[in-house]
Amino acid sequence: MRRAVFPGTFDPITLGHVDIIKRALPLFDELIIAIGVNADKKTMFSLEERIHFIKNTFKDETKIKVKSYSGLTAKFCISEKAQFIVRGLRNTTDLNYEQPIAQTNFKMAKVESVFLICSPEVSNISSTIVRDIIRNNGDYSNLVPDSIKK
Repeated sequence: MRRAVFPGTFDPITLGHVDIIKRALPLFDELIIAIGVNADKKTMFSLEERIHFIKNTFKDETKIKVKSYSGLTAKFCISEKAQFIVRGLRNTTDLNYEQPIAQTNFKMAKVESVFLICSPEVSNISSTIVRDIIRNNGDYSNLVPDSIKK
């Protein structure tokens, strides 16, 4: 079974994430959307809310599992018997950030990283931007899936 992990904070999940997930699905038998929990990081949405948003967004997709984890992504992949990590790239800055992490994950756990380039129409979206728009009472409805819209 080809199992992949798509790790992130997903605070909140955006249409950029959705784009990568939908495009990764045909490549794997199972895709685990892995919500990383970092006690030092202040999130806008609770873990429960983020799980709810993701499960509702993909409620009809049987190949997707949603789990949370803390610690190293490579160790989580080992515990889940995942051979791949999926990462979305918006630009060369993302690649420069992700490359050494991917190399380290392979060295630690023999987990291959699969990079998918974001579709142009969502390459400008980040959770950071969405949170800033929400904090400032802006319209973020065209940046997130329906499960998040209030």
